[in-house]
Amino acid sequence: MSQLSARAAQVLAALVAEYIDTGEPVGSARLMHVAGLGVSSATIRNTLAELEDLGYLQQPHTSAGRIPTDRGYRFYVDQLLAAPRSVRSGAAVEAQLRRDAGTPALAEDVLAAVSQVLSRASRLVAFALPMSADGVLKEIEFVPLSATKVLVIVVADGGQVSRKAIDVGEEIDVQELRQASNYLNTEFAGMPLEHIRLAVMERLRHERTLADALRSRALKLAQTGLDELPKKSPLFVDGASSLLDEASEDSGITIGTVSALLKMVEEKERLVKLLNEYMDGPGLTIVIGQEHRTPDLRPFSIIASTYQDGTRRGTVGVIGPMRMQYSRTIAVVDGVALAVSRVLRDSM
Repeated sequence: MSQLSARAAQVLAALVAEYIDTGEPVGSARLMHVAGLGVSSATIRNTLAELEDLGYLQQPHTSAGRIPTDRGYRFYVDQLLAAPRSVRSGAAVEAQLRRDAGTPALAEDVLAAVSQVLSRASRLVAFALPMSADGVLKEIEFVPLSATKVLVIVVADGGQVSRKAIDVGEEIDVQELRQASNYLNTEFAGMPLEHIRLAVMERLRHERTLADALRSRALKLAQTGLDELPKKSPLFVDGASSLLDEASEDSGITIGTVSALLKMVEEKERLVKLLNEYMDGPGLTIVIGQEHRTPDLRPFSIIASTYQDGTRRGTVGVIGPMRMQYSRTIAVVDGVALAVSRVLRDSM
C-alpha cells in the first residue's frame, strides 16, 4: 500500500467519515465545510484526484463527488485501530445476558442470547460461534424418571449440557444408576469429549467380553448422552433481515447478494468455516469487501472479536454493509465479547 502524505491521509479519513455519515458522494466544497482542513478547495480537489488514482476513492458519476473504495475503507479502519479507542461498557449487555441465560449460565444459552443482544445494539446481522476446542467432560449423571426411564445428563466445561430421557427396557434402581455414573466419572472426567466418544465405542465393540452388566449399561447410557452434545460448531445468528434495508445500487448490496448471504446463514456450516478461517488469533478481526475469500461476502464487512472462558476461545461479531459506523461498531463488538467472557467465567 502506498504511503500517503499527512494531508492525503487527513483528506481521505475526513471523506470516509463524511460518506459513512451521509451516504452521499463527497466533493471538495463539502470537505472544506465539514472537515476544517485549512487548505484551499483546489488543493483538496488535487488531493482527491491523487487518492482516486491510488485506488482509495472512486467517482460514481462524473459530476458527483467521490466515495471510498474497499481500499479507502481499509485505510480508515486501520487508522481507527492504530489510535487509542474506547471499549463500550458492557455492564448493561452483561446484565441482559445474565437475565436471558439464567443461572448457572450455560454456554449455549449465553450465545443464543448474545446474538440477539448484539444485533439490537449494532442494528446489523450479529453472530456468535462457540468455543472451538472440543469440550472436556465434567460429569455424567443418571436421574431415574420411572422404573425403566432414565434422564442422562452430560455436563462439559464451558457450560455445554446434554439431557436425554431414554427407556432402558428393564427396571433399574437408583443405587445401580449411582454406581454407573460413579464408574463413568472415575474413568472419563477431565478427558476431551471426542476422546471419550471413541473410548466408549471401543469398549462397547468388545462388549461381549464385559462380564460386568453394570459397566455395559453405563457405557451405553454414556454413549446416548454424548451423542446429544453437538459435534459440529453451531452458529447463532440474529438480525439477518436487517440487510434488506441496505439493498441499493449505491451500497453495492443487491437483493441477490442479500439472498446469497441469507442462504449462507441458513446453511451455517459454510459460514462457520469461513469465520473460523478469519479468526487466526485472539482479539479483533475486521474483513472488508474484496478481502473476503468468497464473492458472496464481498459487498459486506465483518467485525468480530474473541471471547474466552479462561482456556478456550469463541467468536462474536457482526456482518454489515461496508458503509457502517466502524468506530461505534468496533466498540460495541469488543464490549460484548468482554461481557460474554465474564459471564462464562463466572459460570464455571
